[in-house]
Amino acid sequence: MAEPISSTHTTIRSCRNGSVTDRSRDCLRGRCDRRLWLSGMISSALVTGPLASVNAQEDLSTLYVADDVDRAMGKGIEYLVSVQRDDGAITDRGHEVAMTALAIMAMASIGTEPSPISPEGRAMYRAIEFVLNKRNQDMEGYFGARDGSRMYGHGIITLMLTEVLGMGATPDQNERIHRALDDAIKLILAAQEVAKSEKLRGGWRYTPASTDSDLSVSVWQLMALRSAKNDGLDVPGEAIESALEYLRFSYSSPLDREGKPRESVSGFSYTPGTYHPSFTMSAAGLLAMQVCGQYDSPLVKGASEWLYEHPPKESERFFFYGLYYYAQGMHQAGGKYAERADGLVPEILLPMQRSDGAWLARGGEERNVGATYATALSLLSMSVRYHYLPIYQR
Repeated sequence: MAEPISSTHTTIRSCRNGSVTDRSRDCLRGRCDRRLWLSGMISSALVTGPLASVNAQEDLSTLYVADDVDRAMGKGIEYLVSVQRDDGAITDRGHEVAMTALAIMAMASIGTEPSPISPEGRAMYRAIEFVLNKRNQDMEGYFGARDGSRMYGHGIITLMLTEVLGMGATPDQNERIHRALDDAIKLILAAQEVAKSEKLRGGWRYTPASTDSDLSVSVWQLMALRSAKNDGLDVPGEAIESALEYLRFSYSSPLDREGKPRESVSGFSYTPGTYHPSFTMSAAGLLAMQVCGQYDSPLVKGASEWLYEHPPKESERFFFYGLYYYAQGMHQAGGKYAERADGLVPEILLPMQRSDGAWLARGGEERNVGATYATALSLLSMSVRYHYLPIYQR
């Protein structure tokens, strides 16, 4: 599959050709501190975006030809930049901090870095600055109060910050990202410890004090914790294990004492005990299991097969939300699952893109969330070919 040209991709190509150091190869394979890796990328690269030039003297036509996905991704990023407000927020509706965080992840997913060199780089820098504004995180470390995004937003914002840690345009920005993360992670851990019934333990719901759990909110917190742990931040292994136990309770087929499902093909449910798998929750549960390294779990196999048999439809209640999880999770599943999803996702999304580069839900609850939301999730869904964000790397 075609890949975009950027400084990072130059290094990756060199690695594949065997012309980089062993340490660089180890980094690309996930065996080094990714903050050092990202910092190295930033210090050696001053280009951004999926089609940035490696060398102004080189003839790009001999290296790479953009395809429809690349062009759509570029237009989508242009749209996000075009709706950025003077204060740095990237949003067209509400939940401004959470939407800005999603937009930042979309930019990072194709290799954009915060820098003064390009419009995209400047927009990303200003967006990170907006999120880090002290008014957006309360004294308890909570990001979900001011913009009304609740624990959904808190998980999204925390995940974004873990993914850009080390990518800050300045040492000061990196330090402020780290400080914000310390408090945000502590809040997630404290919310997980709130007393709950057995099958709800280890999960999260709408507020830090919630006494119940649902899979949709929980997946964002779990991905944030896992990404933070990959960063070397203080995340107890017990917190990840507790969340995994909640995921197992959310699987739609009952498990035996050995943890094997009664039905070999099944998915995940919104809450434990309902036994009604849905497309969105099955995709979310699949990715969450993979993020925690459970690639060989029978639940991963069962959910991958269920999703293979139940491909996404635009009529899904939370289409863009589910497609994002589906694209990433099925890509990681590999084999026939990746082949199906990698082809199907752009096949569905490309005709839906508007002339201004945006995507917008045509009906249901997602239509009210806005184009920034749908555009960011669409970009993240199609970004599997670039494979920049560490959280989505197997």
